[in-house]
Amino acid sequence: MRRFVCGVKNPNYAVPASHHNVDLLTFIVTVVVVTASGALAPGPLFFTNITQGTKSGAKGGLAFSIGHMIFELSLVIFLALTLQTVLNEANKPVINLIVGVVGGIALFVFGFLQIRGALRDSKSQVAVKEETKTRNPLLLGTVFTGLNPYFIIWWVFIGTPLILEALSLASFAGIFIMYVSHVWMDYAWLIGTAYLAKKGTTLMGSKGYKVMMIVFGIVLVFFGFYFLLPPLLAIPR
Repeated sequence: MRRFVCGVKNPNYAVPASHHNVDLLTFIVTVVVVTASGALAPGPLFFTNITQGTKSGAKGGLAFSIGHMIFELSLVIFLALTLQTVLNEANKPVINLIVGVVGGIALFVFGFLQIRGALRDSKSQVAVKEETKTRNPLLLGTVFTGLNPYFIIWWVFIGTPLILEALSLASFAGIFIMYVSHVWMDYAWLIGTAYLAKKGTTLMGSKGYKVMMIVFGIVLVFFGFYFLLPPLLAIPR
C-alpha cells in the first residue's frame, strides 16, 4: 500500500520510522528527474544566458541564475500558499484527483513535445539580440523567466503535484526540500553553459544534447503514469 496518494498521506497506514527516509529520498529523486526536463530545456532564458555568457562567462550565468530564482521561488511560494489555503479534509479527494489527472496529462504532453522538439532540426532556436550583452544579467534572468509562458505553464501543471506532495511530506519544510532539490540544477546548468559560451563551446546541435532531451521526454511520459494512475485508482467504484 502506498503511503501517499498523489501527495496526501494515507491515514490508515502506519508508517515505520525507517520508512520516512525512503519516502524523502524517493521524493527528492522524483523532483530531480522531473524538474530536470524544465531546467535543461532550451528557451528564451537559456539562449539569452548563452549570449550574455559569451561576454561575462560563469559570472553572468550566476547572475542569471539568481534572477531566475527570484521569480521562480516567488511563484513556488504563491502556489504552495494557494494549495495550503484551499486544501482541507472535505475537498482533499477532489483536489488530489484534479491535480493528479491534470499533472499527469501535462507530463504526457510535455514529454511528447520534448521528444518531438529534440528530433527536429536544432536550428529552430530562439533568436536573442546581441544588444542583450550590455544589459544587467540579474534583471534579464528575472524578466526572461517571468515572460516565458512555457515556464509558467510548467510550474502550474507539472510543478503543482510536486508542491502538493512536498506539503504533505513536511509542510513548508517540504517545499524547501523540493526547491533546493530543483534549483541547484538551474545554477549548474546556467553557470556551466555560460562558461562554455565564454570558451567558445556550445551544447546546442550536439547529438548528446538531443539524446539527453529525448531521454528526459521519455521520463516525463513515465511520470505521467506515476501521477495519473494513483488518483484514478483512488476513485470509489
